[in-house]
Amino acid sequence: MREFLVEITTSVPAGVTEEQVTERRAAEAVRARELAATGHLARLWRPVGEKRSIGVWRADDEAELREKVLGTLPLRPWMSLTVTPLESHPNDPGRV
Repeated sequence: MREFLVEITTSVPAGVTEEQVTERRAAEAVRARELAATGHLARLWRPVGEKRSIGVWRADDEAELREKVLGTLPLRPWMSLTVTPLESHPNDPGRV
């Protein structure tokens, strides 16, 4: 699988109740664990003081990532995404 740096900003639309937000966030946590277990979600961070996330995600290609991985997230309709394909750097200390 290829790796991608994904920046996610989630904006809750007007008119959505707090209960709906809570339900979707709970479902999002479950789905994230599932994607981690299958190797699609490798790492996930939240910059200090910000309401966005940055993660390393894996898929066969960007189309699969967008449709079959990120597209399955319960919060996806509320997300804006920036996807950057990654490749190994020759000086990466974690390179095998």
